[in-house]
Amino acid sequence: MAPVITQQPPVAALRSVASARLMSALGAERGLPVARCLTGTGITEPMLADPGAEITAQQELLLVRNLLAHLGHEPGLGIEAGRRYHLTSYGIWGFGLVSSPSLRSAIELGIHYLDLTFAFARIWLEEDGAQARLCLDAGHLDEAVGVFLLERDAAAIAVLQKELLGQPLPVQRMTFPYPAPPDTTPYQDHFGVLPVFSAAGNGAQIVTTFDAALLDQPLPQADALTRRLCEDQCRQLLEKRRARTGVAGEVRSLLLHQPERMPDMEQVAAALHVTSRTLRRRLLRESTAFRALVDEVRQTLAEEMLRAGGFTVEQVADRLGYAEVASFIHAFRRWTGTTPGAFAAGSAR
Repeated sequence: MAPVITQQPPVAALRSVASARLMSALGAERGLPVARCLTGTGITEPMLADPGAEITAQQELLLVRNLLAHLGHEPGLGIEAGRRYHLTSYGIWGFGLVSSPSLRSAIELGIHYLDLTFAFARIWLEEDGAQARLCLDAGHLDEAVGVFLLERDAAAIAVLQKELLGQPLPVQRMTFPYPAPPDTTPYQDHFGVLPVFSAAGNGAQIVTTFDAALLDQPLPQADALTRRLCEDQCRQLLEKRRARTGVAGEVRSLLLHQPERMPDMEQVAAALHVTSRTLRRRLLRESTAFRALVDEVRQTLAEEMLRAGGFTVEQVADRLGYAEVASFIHAFRRWTGTTPGAFAAGSAR
């Protein structure tokens, strides 16, 4: 069994307000005034109407808590919420998926730039012989919101797959980690298969199994040039969002100053005149961590050097402070799902 590409929970500071608008609309339809849905989130009603407005993942999480406090944990509510997410909801990220040559390519791009979406689940793709499995994990989320967001992300992915392929993805098996609700009809209707509930061995995961041959099925709107342009714009947008102000932005600046001698957490905390414990707490408030920022800075610099050309893998590793090339290659594969050499070769085409 080999994972194709994995992604940790989103760490980008900002996300489009589009998802908050969709969740507020769901609440309004169920009798929750938009103003109450937004209480304590720092999101205003004019922001919901602004297509360029951006909020943090934490703000959206607060909105979801307000929504669930009013609506309760109604079975299948996450499915209803996920049905509202279409490719057009995601901006340039959605266009990148549509223009991809195959489902595999779309999934790889989608997961690589997951921080540009509204997902809260960890998402990864596995292949095991003739089967492929798309896994969503919500073990890092508390129970109060975990089930809803896990269902919402899974349902939204099913919508995207249908829009990419022009028909629903033929699912062989789907497993959910919690007991079956009284009425499983919404699940079967949306996913095309009756899920296996209370599945053992998967932790807090929803796992969708399908024929691996579908991964290489050509997509009807594939366009190589559009795909490259979209990926470029996704990269630029992600870098812009990650270059945010706040403590994380200050930490990034310090890490970027001398990447070949990247400071550790104690040194960064001292430079910011706080203790490492305080720094850790402040970064957590911004939905990130010191190690995540180190990886983010190193990944960004590595991709830029490899994309520009003129650097060997050894030189990139050295400039990023790696004592051994093998350690850099291992880290790069963890970040991107491919090797530095393959990434450089693909960028040169």
